Amino acid sequence: MALVADQIPKIQKYEVLDEIGHGGMATVYRARDRRLARDVAIKVIHKHLRENKEVALRFVSEARAVAKLKHPNIVEVYDVSEEDDAERYLVVELVPGTTLRELRADRGHMPTEVAAAVGIEIGTALEHAHRQGVIHRDVKPENVLVDLSDRTPSKRGASQERPADAEAGRVKITDFGIAKLLDAQGVTSTGQVLGSPAHMAPEQIEGGDVTARADVFGLGVLLYECMVGRLPFDGKNPAQVLRKVLDGTFTPPERARPTVGAGFSKIVERALCREPEGRYESCEELCDALRTELTALGFDNPRRELVEYLLSAESYTEAYERRIVTRLVDLGKTARSEKQAPTAAAHFNRALAFRPDDAELLRQVAGLARSERRRRVGLRVGALLGMSVVLGAGAYGVSRRVQTPVLGKEPDAPVQPSAQPVLAPVPSLPTTVVGPTPSAARTAKLPVMGPLPSAAPAGKTRTVRIVVRGAQSGIVRIDGTPHADWFGKGFELAVGAHTLEVVPPDSECCIAKGAKGFDVPPGDTDWTVTGDAPFKDATVSLVGPEGTYATCPDLFPGELRVGRALSVKFPGSSPSVTGQCTFYSPDADPKVQKVKLEAGKSRQLSW
Repeated sequence: MALVADQIPKIQKYEVLDEIGHGGMATVYRARDRRLARDVAIKVIHKHLRENKEVALRFVSEARAVAKLKHPNIVEVYDVSEEDDAERYLVVELVPGTTLRELRADRGHMPTEVAAAVGIEIGTALEHAHRQGVIHRDVKPENVLVDLSDRTPSKRGASQERPADAEAGRVKITDFGIAKLLDAQGVTSTGQVLGSPAHMAPEQIEGGDVTARADVFGLGVLLYECMVGRLPFDGKNPAQVLRKVLDGTFTPPERARPTVGAGFSKIVERALCREPEGRYESCEELCDALRTELTALGFDNPRRELVEYLLSAESYTEAYERRIVTRLVDLGKTARSEKQAPTAAAHFNRALAFRPDDAELLRQVAGLARSERRRRVGLRVGALLGMSVVLGAGAYGVSRRVQTPVLGKEPDAPVQPSAQPVLAPVPSLPTTVVGPTPSAARTAKLPVMGPLPSAAPAGKTRTVRIVVRGAQSGIVRIDGTPHADWFGKGFELAVGAHTLEVVPPDSECCIAKGAKGFDVPPGDTDWTVTGDAPFKDATVSLVGPEGTYATCPDLFPGELRVGRALSVKFPGSSPSVTGQCTFYSPDADPKVQKVKLEAGKSRQLSW
C-alpha cells in the first residue's frame, strides 16, 4: 500500500517503503535497512497504545523472547526500538509471499497430507520455542507466513536477505507478541483474554495455567481448519465461540470432510481434547504422530509434498487424488487379507470419499461386508455350539445322577438342547459428505456394512443396497413400499423387475424424479441400485459500491461482482455448505466473511 509523506513513520536506521499489513496492536511495513542493504519488515506499535505501559512491556517481552529463537520455521527478529526512539518498533525478517489465512482463502481446504506437512513445519518451530521457555499462545493462520517464491540456495548463491538453508515454500510462524515466558510473570491482568478465541485452548480462556499443551491445542485447530476448510469451533460472535471451545464439542474431521480419513481425524481429535492431559504431551509428539500416518500412506517426505503443492497446487492436486486412492485401496486389500476388517473399512471408506461412484471400490466394500458378516455369524454359531456341548454334557451328567440304571439296558441318551443363533446387525462404517465445488472432494453417502439380510432360497433372491445421489434425509419406496431406514440396509428382493423412488424431505431443496424401474439379476453378491433426488441450485448475489467483488473458493470458482448473480450447484449429499469469502472494494481494505449457502435458496451478500 503506497504511503503519503505524513503517514510514513520516521525510523532513523531504516527507510520505510510501504505498508504490508496491520492488526490490533501494530502496523507492519516493508523497509530498507540502510546499513546492511537488505529489505526487512518493521512492526510499528499503534500510536494510541504507545503510552500504555502494559502494552509497552509486552512489546519488549516479544522482542526479547523471540530474539533467542533461531529456527528455519520462525521469523527471525533483527532489531528493536530504543527507549528514547519516537516510534516503538520491532524489526524482523521479511518473508516474501502470503499468510496461511490468505492462501486458504484463495485455494480452499488443503489435501490432508499437505495440511499435515504444514502442521509438522509449524509444530517443529513451536517445539523449539517451548524448549527455550516460550509459548506462542496464538497459533492461527494469520500468524503463519508462506514463502511462495521458487528459489533455492543454488539458484540464489550467497544472499543476505534469507538464511542460507532457505528453500522454496518455506513456512514460518511469527508474532509471538502475547507469548508468556515460562520463567517470568505475565504482564496482563488476571482473567484478561488475549489472542483469537477460536484458536485458544480452554485453560487459556479460563485464565488457568498455560503450558506447551495450549500450543498443541492451537496447532490442532489450525490442522482442522486446513484439512476440513473451516474452524472446529465457530459462532456468530466471540461469546458463542468461547462457549463452544469450553464445551469441547466439535464435529470430528472425518465426518466434516470424509476425505480426511480416520487416521488423521484421530490425531486432530486428540490435539483438540478439552483437558490438557488428554492431548499430546508436546508438539514433538504430535508431529511424530503426523509423520507416522504420512509414512504409512506413502508420503515419506512431507517437506517435498508441501513445496510441490505450494508452487503448483492445481497439478499437485490432480496427481494427488490418483495417488492417494491407489494407496488406500492397496492398504485396504492388505488389511482385509490380514483379517483386519475395521482397518480395511477405514481405508476403503476414505477411498470412496474421493470416488463415490467407482464400481471396483464398491465391489471391494461389498466383499468386505460379506466377509465380515460371515465371520460374525461363524463366531456366534461357534459360541452357541460350544454352549450346546457344555449344556449337553451337563444334562448328561445330571441324568446319570438321577436315573436308576436297569440291568442290561443303557440309560436313555440325554437330548441335546437346540438353539438358533440370534444375529445382531453389523454396525455401519463411517459415511461421507460432499462439498459443492469442483475443488472440494467428491464424496457421497455410501453403504458399507448394514444389517444382515434374512435367509432366502439361493438363486431366487438377491441382497440389494440403495445409493442415493442428492438428498440423504428423505425416504425411498421400493415397489411402492416406503422405507425411512434405507441407508446402509440390505433388502432381500426377488430376482426380476422392481421400482425405486426417492422422496426428498421437501420440494424447496430438492427435485423429485419419480419412480424408475430396475432389474435384479441372479447372483450371490450384493447388488447396488442408484436413486436420484438432486439438490436445486442455490443463487448468490452481491450488493455494494461499484467495483466491489468477492471471491469464495470454497463455494464457487471465479469472482462474484456487484449486479450479477451466480448459480451454485450441490452435486453431493449435503444441502448446505459454509465457506469463507473475501470482499474487495476500491475504497477499502479487503475483508473476510463466513458465508453459508443452502440448496434451492437465494443468498445476497453485502459489502
